[in-house]
Amino acid sequence: MEIIGYVGAIIMGLTLGLIGGGGSILTVPILVYLFNIDTVQSTAYSLFIVGLTSAVGSISHLKQGNVDWRSVMLFGIPSVISVFVTRSFLVKLIPDTVFIMGNITVSKSLFLLLIFAVVMLFAAFSMIKKPKYSDEQKPVSPESSLLIAQGLFVGELTGLVGAGGGFLIIPALVLMANLPIKKAIGTSLVIIVINSFVGFLSNHVGIQASDWGFMLKFFGIAAVGILIGSALSKKVSNEKLKPAFGWFVLIMGSFIIIKELFLR
Repeated sequence: MEIIGYVGAIIMGLTLGLIGGGGSILTVPILVYLFNIDTVQSTAYSLFIVGLTSAVGSISHLKQGNVDWRSVMLFGIPSVISVFVTRSFLVKLIPDTVFIMGNITVSKSLFLLLIFAVVMLFAAFSMIKKPKYSDEQKPVSPESSLLIAQGLFVGELTGLVGAGGGFLIIPALVLMANLPIKKAIGTSLVIIVINSFVGFLSNHVGIQASDWGFMLKFFGIAAVGILIGSALSKKVSNEKLKPAFGWFVLIMGSFIIIKELFLR
């Protein structure tokens, strides 16, 4: 299963490199189902891996000037605060047994996994549907307060489930900050890097030293994927690839919900 898991790491990086988001949402399921790591611990590992992988992906965008630093500040600062509060306090406040429903006992790990699955479904729908924006015709930017509110929401999501939230950040930056899609992708990657590391460092004390080797190995393999994906992105149509990946994420999210609630 480990070999399949590392293949999944390549796919995760490949997707992130190709479409600028979405790939990181595969990390937690890979860690939980292919490496048998506890869900809570997997969200911490995911933050570290996603942060480093996104850092690799952001390098080319930084060189090309595809980062809007004003949006990083407006969106990123509230997001970072939300990540820190969620990871340092909210996650720790969730009880070991959240609730009991009939014969199903929803533990803390199961609760976070189900939240993650729901997030996957929303991510899938956002990738499947045709976007209402383009570089040629962008809507007028709303109030900056909406961008700040979105940053708070994405930060909470990142802290809870360990996903970078690129599928939410990119549309928000295009629609609310009025950025071209390529600049939104570059800016999103920088925000993901900051959020992921803040979230990871907020609860790094519980991570054993022996786990660093595994996380760095996973990251190294994912980084190969993101470099390949970045190169292929110039040749592959994003319009065709994104909905195809969306259907894959939809199937994965549905599988997690069915397996954890009905096939345990």
